[in-house]
Amino acid sequence: MLSKFSFAEAKSLIALAIPVYLGQIAQIAMSFVDTVVAGQSSAVDMAAVAVATSFWIPGIMFGQGLIMALTPLVAQSLGAGDRSQCAHFLRQGLWLAALISLLLMGLFWGIASTLPQWGTMDAIMARKTSEYLFAVLWGVPALMIFCVQRCFLEGHGQTRPGMVAGFIGLALNIPLNIIFVFGKFGLPAMGAAGCGLATAILFCFMAASLVFFVRRVDRRVLRLESPRAAVLKRVTRIGLPGAFAMLNECAAFALIALLVAPLGVVSVAGNQIAMNVSAFLWMCPFSIGSASTIRVGTLLGAGDVAGATRARRTALSMTLAMACLLAVLIYFVRFHVAALYNDDAAVIQMAGLLLICEVFYQFPDGIQTNTLCALRGWNDTRAIFLISFVAYWVISLPLGWILCMTDLLWPEPLGVLGFWIGLNFGLSMAGLLYILRVRHLEKLSPEAARRKIGK
Repeated sequence: MLSKFSFAEAKSLIALAIPVYLGQIAQIAMSFVDTVVAGQSSAVDMAAVAVATSFWIPGIMFGQGLIMALTPLVAQSLGAGDRSQCAHFLRQGLWLAALISLLLMGLFWGIASTLPQWGTMDAIMARKTSEYLFAVLWGVPALMIFCVQRCFLEGHGQTRPGMVAGFIGLALNIPLNIIFVFGKFGLPAMGAAGCGLATAILFCFMAASLVFFVRRVDRRVLRLESPRAAVLKRVTRIGLPGAFAMLNECAAFALIALLVAPLGVVSVAGNQIAMNVSAFLWMCPFSIGSASTIRVGTLLGAGDVAGATRARRTALSMTLAMACLLAVLIYFVRFHVAALYNDDAAVIQMAGLLLICEVFYQFPDGIQTNTLCALRGWNDTRAIFLISFVAYWVISLPLGWILCMTDLLWPEPLGVLGFWIGLNFGLSMAGLLYILRVRHLEKLSPEAARRKIGK
């Protein structure tokens, strides 16, 4: 692997990955601001935002996962020297964004309309959760348009505009939240709904900010174009398995949180801390992986399979080096990090134990994240879906439940630790299968590779 490492390629990957990473930081910071401001309003408002997010995020991730197919398609067209095709992908992507928006808005409207009648939560919190969803759903079209434009730009190797838009959103998020949540400038105090309205408005600003960068690439690219069934079908065929793969992961972690709930407050709190740390650290391999998608797609479009292989292996080497650094860091600061979340000694000890698993988790997670991103560059999303399903639902969850709840494989039940051991095994298998798949693709001739990405 290291024999295929290219310092020139590493430089290109770093230039692409750093803005992606900073953009992810901005998104996390926006979620943090929402939680803090809602918490300053009331504990019920903060809880309502958290519950609404559990409905909101999976739907949005699905939409974004579908649209992400545009990045490798644009990169491949650019590598092949077909700029006009890049423009068609953007315009058709906007039609796809409209369809996804209608679907998601209908879904969120249905949840918000019926949630108070579910009877599964406190009436006031149910009402505030519904109000948040009613407010935020109007931002869905802007968010989907933002995603289309960001993928178009990233396909051109321009990852900085998405970062800039993210920080514009963060800068607006703080004052807008304060204005709508607490009722400034003569407006009524809206509580949790104010967070939703602020989020919808900042999505509009983020989408508008990318128009400037898109027009710099092609001044006429945003002109109206009628829907083209063949292009929409191709994007959907490539994007849909990737979108379901993202839901695989999201649903698996949500189910783990539910399954450990009966184990008590200490286990639940420790698991939540470990998951939050994991989500934050995941941004490192994901950022390098996103850069890998762009480089692999561009090089394949140019017919350079060897170059795409070199880019993928360089990205993987960088990810493994980063995993080593993160593993050492986690080991030495695990208790200090846990103490930032909670001051209960039992919770800190539990979180510290689970973060030991996180030390080992960095390697399989880095390998599978980076390699599946390379497979996106090959438009091989069906394999991504199948492998992710096996990793989470055939290996990680069943093995984790057995280790957590029974003594079939260990002298005594391991509790929540069992699920983290299961995740390590599942992701290790995913990494192995992804590598075998991408190595198979890398053996294709340039002509066969061109046919593969042209499907």
